[in-house]
Amino acid sequence: MTVAPTRPAREAERLGVRATARITATAVGGATALPVLCGDGPFELRRGRSYGKQARVCVLGAMSAPLGGDRLRIEATAEQGADLRVTSAAATVALRGPTPEHAAYDVRLTVAEGARLHWLPKPLISAARSNLRQSCVIDLAATARLVLREEQVLGRANEPPGRLTGRLTVRHDGRLLLDQQTEYGPGAPSWDGPAVLGGHRAVGQLLVVDPAFAEERPGVRLFGGGLGAGEAVLTPLTGPAILVTAVAPDPLALCRLLDAASSRVAGL
Repeated sequence: MTVAPTRPAREAERLGVRATARITATAVGGATALPVLCGDGPFELRRGRSYGKQARVCVLGAMSAPLGGDRLRIEATAEQGADLRVTSAAATVALRGPTPEHAAYDVRLTVAEGARLHWLPKPLISAARSNLRQSCVIDLAATARLVLREEQVLGRANEPPGRLTGRLTVRHDGRLLLDQQTEYGPGAPSWDGPAVLGGHRAVGQLLVVDPAFAEERPGVRLFGGGLGAGEAVLTPLTGPAILVTAVAPDPLALCRLLDAASSRVAGL
């Protein structure tokens, strides 16, 4: 006998998963504690071994996500004087799912005075026929430090990408530092043309905000440029920050470019 799904079940399928994970780091003596470590839905949060004062958290995927219709959110706060590093265990794959609705994946980061946050997730893969809208909003105090690395792969092996829309908004000491929006995949204008990706299928960026850059920042520098290596450019921003933007033919080449840029910034 076939049993028709109930109305709540049909509604859940239409709407997708709603989940919010929360992380709060607090300075305690000479260390950083994690008074809030709350996973939800596809997000399982694991406390890692601390490194000096730094607390470490790894985000694990407890289910396939984001799928069409999902509304996912991660909130991370580094309170005054705290040092927090957040990574993920594996790449995130955006899939079509059972509904034609887009999926949403929102990140909200807050870094207080004298605090430091490293946000270093594994790549996001936009699979064929998926539709993901991603946003990241960051609020930094005047003396906060941030290292953010993003890597996006457009399509799995031998498949076209889905639709991927992203927005990154960064405020420093109450003032807008960076506000950028990107669109890739079917329906996005000229996304694969020479003015945007030029045929590349991996794109990423490294954002570093540090009060020390108020006194001295690196100048513009290019990385890569060889056959199959992709290209990256390091650009100082108007404020104590630098932004590295990279495009590459594949995830490995992209990783090498961002590693080279990261080493350059660390050596300043």
